[in-house]
Amino acid sequence: MVMTGPWLLYGANGYTGEQVARLASARGHRPILGGRRAAEVCALAEELQLERRLFALDDPARVDDALGGMSVVLHCAGPFSRTARPMADACLRTRTHYLDITGEVGVFEELAARDAEARAARVMLLPGCGFEVVPSDCLAVHLKGRLPGARRLALAYAATGGVSRGTATTAIEGLGRSGLVRRAGVLTPVPSAWKTRRIDFGDGPRAAITLPLGDLSTAWHSTGIPDIEVYFAGPAGVRALAVAARYAGPLLGSEPVRRFLAARVRAGAPGPSAEERRRGRGFVWGEVEDDGGRRATSRLALPDGYTFTAHAALAVVERALAGQAPAGFQTPAKVYGPDFVLGLEGVARTDV
Repeated sequence: MVMTGPWLLYGANGYTGEQVARLASARGHRPILGGRRAAEVCALAEELQLERRLFALDDPARVDDALGGMSVVLHCAGPFSRTARPMADACLRTRTHYLDITGEVGVFEELAARDAEARAARVMLLPGCGFEVVPSDCLAVHLKGRLPGARRLALAYAATGGVSRGTATTAIEGLGRSGLVRRAGVLTPVPSAWKTRRIDFGDGPRAAITLPLGDLSTAWHSTGIPDIEVYFAGPAGVRALAVAARYAGPLLGSEPVRRFLAARVRAGAPGPSAEERRRGRGFVWGEVEDDGGRRATSRLALPDGYTFTAHAALAVVERALAGQAPAGFQTPAKVYGPDFVLGLEGVARTDV
């Protein structure tokens, strides 16, 4: 279904933003491409024959003007710890529905705290429309349905393929910070890589470590399960670095180290190649447990995370344009249900 409502894709010059722009154009959408890098945004807009609006987020009046006439913004310019607030501010001022692709727990918590403000403005705030959060949120709500009395939830990710500059930059932003879990409904600091667990995503057990990912916020808001842990099955080197951060956190989080790593990221490729995306796969696993010891486990198999993000984010845009955009802070599964993810290309769910 092709939607005709006006919507803005901000950060279209970024790796993921470009994937969304190309997919949207191929499906007959006419998004307005936004961003602050004029040469890159203009080149893509000219290639796809789309309108563009060039602006940064540090001038509220200019952002408000750029959002004029828009019904939806899909915000793809991270790190969202810096960019989500000014864009959300503008969306609330202009009564424009706000979507983004963040996975940063602090962003979810900040936007959730603005629920009443968004309801008053009749604006939907729906962050996390990509690989991290759409599948896990749908899986969490599905598992809650399988075991309604669940009190504990564990979620885990695994993926093949490389990462984009944006993903790497966000990871650098988090260096030196403690881990997080949710206990009795409260986000609780724990050491970095606090727990290691062997998790079977469908191809045999892999080692996974706890990470402070956005699902600690979204899964709580979607299910009300009070105790939540999120794991990531990364390469051995990534796991070792996370453990080392327990002892070298101040060094890893220092400005000189961050600048050095950011320079290395900028010198590399913008992200996985088209062939790497074609071969890549993503996996999400979840398990719930009640106070009686009963458990339910499910998992999802997905396309490459960046490919999935483009399809998922565009599907949310389409629904929002069609009027499925309830006011207030929302999560994907709260608005569109646990089976929303199954309507996306290449997704399969297994109840273990």
